[in-house]
Amino acid sequence: MKRTLILFLLLPWFVFSQQNRMWVPSEARNAYNNMVEQGAQFPFEALYSPDKPSFNDAIVWFNGGCTGEVISPQGLLLTNHHCGYGAIQAHSTLEHNYVEDGFWAKSLEEELPNPGMYVTFVRKIIDVTDKILEGVTDDLDEKTRQKFINAHIEQVKKEIPREKWQDVKVKSFFYGNKFYAFVEETYKDIRLVGAPPSSIGKFGADTDNWMWPRHSGDFSLFRIYADKNNRPAEYSKDNVPYKPKAYLQVSGQGVQEGDLIVVYGFPGRTQQYLPSFRVKQITERINPERIKIRDISLGIMDKYMRSNDTIKLKYTSRYASISNYWKKWQGENLGIKRTHAVENKKHLEKDFLESLKNQGGTEEDLKILEKLKKAFEQLEEPELARAIFFETAYINNKWMQRGFALFRFEQALASKDEPTIQKALENLKHQISFKNDDPRVEKELFVAMMEYLKNHLPDKYSDEYL
Repeated sequence: MKRTLILFLLLPWFVFSQQNRMWVPSEARNAYNNMVEQGAQFPFEALYSPDKPSFNDAIVWFNGGCTGEVISPQGLLLTNHHCGYGAIQAHSTLEHNYVEDGFWAKSLEEELPNPGMYVTFVRKIIDVTDKILEGVTDDLDEKTRQKFINAHIEQVKKEIPREKWQDVKVKSFFYGNKFYAFVEETYKDIRLVGAPPSSIGKFGADTDNWMWPRHSGDFSLFRIYADKNNRPAEYSKDNVPYKPKAYLQVSGQGVQEGDLIVVYGFPGRTQQYLPSFRVKQITERINPERIKIRDISLGIMDKYMRSNDTIKLKYTSRYASISNYWKKWQGENLGIKRTHAVENKKHLEKDFLESLKNQGGTEEDLKILEKLKKAFEQLEEPELARAIFFETAYINNKWMQRGFALFRFEQALASKDEPTIQKALENLKHQISFKNDDPRVEKELFVAMMEYLKNHLPDKYSDEYL
């Protein structure tokens, strides 16, 4: 029998995808109509509803970077293995190496808490574009325009109804042409329930990362805990398993020919609309620089990890995190070259200008790509400098991260805003943990990164800051 819906939910940000297209769930009516034509037998409200239980009540933003899915009435949560990797590593020792051997809690009492971990539910999505762009005209300079938008965002956040335990965030979509308000609930008591051994969860490791098909058992299990009223709460032994408004039932039947497939989650952002010259700029200038820096960082960690099991356990999560985009950028460059993406985009751009001309576009309209190219050329040097600085003085440099955390805390204290101070303090506490440091590794990383920064940052910036 043909099924009408299968959910794959292991992607990172918040959109809804079907037939290689993506929609914000609240705007997915047209997509739903297309699903019905293909045999879907569920109401639109099952995809998204601000008032009734729906899929958006079962899908979470996991720890600020991944998608997770609630799969039981007791708050059991499924996410990728690499998304839970840091927590698995944090609980591991050489005697109880959960990274290598896996971990399974056999009771609620055996589930392991993870300070700082959180999951966020999006309860409502509201189109607030008109309110945010009210009074914003084309003749405003960028600074004034952004000042208007920021003021409107703060006003909208105050006006949208919410419960005391909820937050409102306003996000920009489609390069600032649309704005949505998200009413969110964030749960901060998340406990590790289970994870496969690395031979399953990381099967293929960096070789297979960002490749298709993959053959790893890429999952880990957590449980959301809440207070006695089922509301968000900091970790407490008195907290109880969260009772979700909706949860997904995992099917063991597999995928059949003709099944309708819907992907629901948080897949980040797309760059598919970038012009050819920008794609060329990224793949020939920006990505190679990032890759070279991470080559150095990963090489240093790998050298020590191969020589010492204690160091290997300390750095395994950090190594995986840094290697993730290192591999992605390499594959991105390779894929763009193999598919002749730059040349293909040039053809699309030519067709676009022809169409624009045929539709009565003015001479100024027809200069749009020329203007964009000039703007990107002007941005190339500062962006390259930013990429070098960000990689060497932050991402791959733990001691500099700690310095930035101290600086942010100092700024927060000066603001005298209590929520800002608390957020900065929590970040500082996280950064100054030395549990997963080895002084030999950190010293070599710091020296290598600072030397690269000094030798490769363009002179224009190096003379001023180094």
